[in-house]
Amino acid sequence: MNVLLIMSDEHSREITGCYGNPFVRTPNLDALAARGVVFENAYCNSPICVPSRASLATGEYVHRTGYWDSAAPYDGRVPSWHHRLRDAGYDVVSIGKLHFRGADDDHGFSEVFHPVYVVDGIGDVHGLLRTDKRVREVARGLAEEAGRGPSPYTRFDTRVADATVRWIRERGRRKDRGSWALFSSMLSPHYPLIAPEEFYDIYSHLDLPGPRCYGKGDRPDHPVIAHYRETWNYDDFFDVERLNAGMKAYYGLCSFLDFQIGRILAALDESGFNDDTLVIYTSDHGESLGNRGLWGKSVMYEESSGVPLLISGPGIAGGQRCSTPVSLVDVYPTVVATMCGALDARERTLPGDNLIALAREQPTDRMVFSELHDDGSLTGEFMVREGDWKLVYYVDYAPQLFDLSADPFEEKDLAGRPETHDVQDRLYEELRRIVDPVEVNRRVFADQEARIQRLGGVDAILSRDDFNFTPVPE
Repeated sequence: MNVLLIMSDEHSREITGCYGNPFVRTPNLDALAARGVVFENAYCNSPICVPSRASLATGEYVHRTGYWDSAAPYDGRVPSWHHRLRDAGYDVVSIGKLHFRGADDDHGFSEVFHPVYVVDGIGDVHGLLRTDKRVREVARGLAEEAGRGPSPYTRFDTRVADATVRWIRERGRRKDRGSWALFSSMLSPHYPLIAPEEFYDIYSHLDLPGPRCYGKGDRPDHPVIAHYRETWNYDDFFDVERLNAGMKAYYGLCSFLDFQIGRILAALDESGFNDDTLVIYTSDHGESLGNRGLWGKSVMYEESSGVPLLISGPGIAGGQRCSTPVSLVDVYPTVVATMCGALDARERTLPGDNLIALAREQPTDRMVFSELHDDGSLTGEFMVREGDWKLVYYVDYAPQLFDLSADPFEEKDLAGRPETHDVQDRLYEELRRIVDPVEVNRRVFADQEARIQRLGGVDAILSRDDFNFTPVPE
């Protein structure tokens, strides 16, 4: 068996045809879904790039590893599935965005092409100043740039798809092909909200649905959410025209991403690998896309913490939909079990499970977990989802509780109500089985304060260049 893991960046699962969106055109992802399993309730383990990708690599929650913010990138210290497969003798290749610390670390790959690491090997150090009352001035660029045209990100993704197609074809021509794992990681539909003209114009004549809970009186007034909205004040710069352009650009970027994925899947088929390759598609987190006046990620609402997750391959029946909650830590045991046959003793202590088995068994009592300790987060945020219920616990602030069967868009917070008291208490106890939120919150803030001081203090951090998204090599 081989494994092809395709990853995007900031793809809201609801902007995908196979997840029910009637407007977006994603024929290649929809075809992949038709051949395999759609995980309807998949989540990242932290709704921000750097920690989420660390969880995907290690199969661990970030409070266990310390890779918990955008200035604490994965450095290879904790074993990854890349290390495991390479040590087992397989070729393990990365093409595209990693968002790890840097090229001097051993992340477990046999070869690395077109990598994107965090800025200066440190990342977004401005994000360490979590509780300060300040505004990230670079946020204004999201609205100002929205529209059609070329961008460094879509040019980069084209290069990643070119390199992935080339690698698959060259591997297919080898007489001794051997088993391999290929991680192909693109940036779209992450902002800038600039879509190539031919993809933007798919939607230029459409009246796309606008954001939910967008009116000033409809937005949640929870203090933690309000603090994030004030720090990353993207929406202050969107008028009707800019909002329309931003929505069409995001949809266009999703179609552009789908086109590149189609090229990769066609190369896999042409090279004769379809019959012995597990294909996984997912994203590192979602995108708020204006809902509740929020843009970007970094909140626990479904559009931010939820991700698309599709699998297809030999022995996996097509047309399946799995409602069991899953998360990105489930990728590690899936990949290792597929290629190595069994997990070792350490791996059996990891929190994830094999996605193929979960799709087959579809347990109804499974719980998934996510956490956030990054920029704009006033305090530690912890989420658990079990069945239809979702609890978001904020250290020192009121929790949120949602019944996703009756309220899929999370417009009605049921926390603190007498009729949901038992559910809330039960979910909190389940959360405590995973983590001590208060202790982890204390530990994270202490670690972040120590790093602030090592960098020269608050003024030294503020003197550094700020950025809205990680630059890529042109």
